[in-house]
Amino acid sequence: MRKSTENPGHHSPGPDELSAETLRGKQSVRATFRLPPQVITLLSVAANQLGLKQKSLFNQLVEDREVLSQLAMAAETHQLAQNKRQQKTYVVSRNALLSLEYVAKSLGMPRDLLVELSIQRLVPVLSSEQEKNRKRELLSRELELLQRKNEEILQQSIEELGDDDDATELVAELQQHFDRVLSQFNQLVDQGKELEKYQ
Repeated sequence: MRKSTENPGHHSPGPDELSAETLRGKQSVRATFRLPPQVITLLSVAANQLGLKQKSLFNQLVEDREVLSQLAMAAETHQLAQNKRQQKTYVVSRNALLSLEYVAKSLGMPRDLLVELSIQRLVPVLSSEQEKNRKRELLSRELELLQRKNEEILQQSIEELGDDDDATELVAELQQHFDRVLSQFNQLVDQGKELEKYQ
């Protein structure tokens, strides 16, 4: 039978309360875990795609004791595989590390497994981002067709009206806008291709 993770001695300060304990909990510490390589990659890729530092994302995943407890209890039969694991050191907040250690000890679960399960919560987030980027790639092709069509119109306008005509200048301005937007759009698509590192 698993123990309760409630900690009667643990006091959560109100929004206006500030204490030395609260401030110390925000301090950064280094912690080393043994994790599967794909889990390490998952956290790295997700942080890059979401524009977050790995430390911030890691803390968000492991600092809530209630969520950790739910993960642990849902994975009651999950075993810690010993093969294909490697050491990885992360910078985490002291509070996040204490939460990890408290729940792992309370529920008799290896700390490394709890971290692994926490990071795996990012899988559906990454899957959603992968699908979005596939749609961006399709839209990029549509934009390229529009850009080429506008380039044809620009050439037609130059031939029929001259390159100093007001109408030609407007089409040329539109072409410059197309070029700029398409370049930025493709940068976004290229950034999303980082997701292919995690399969």
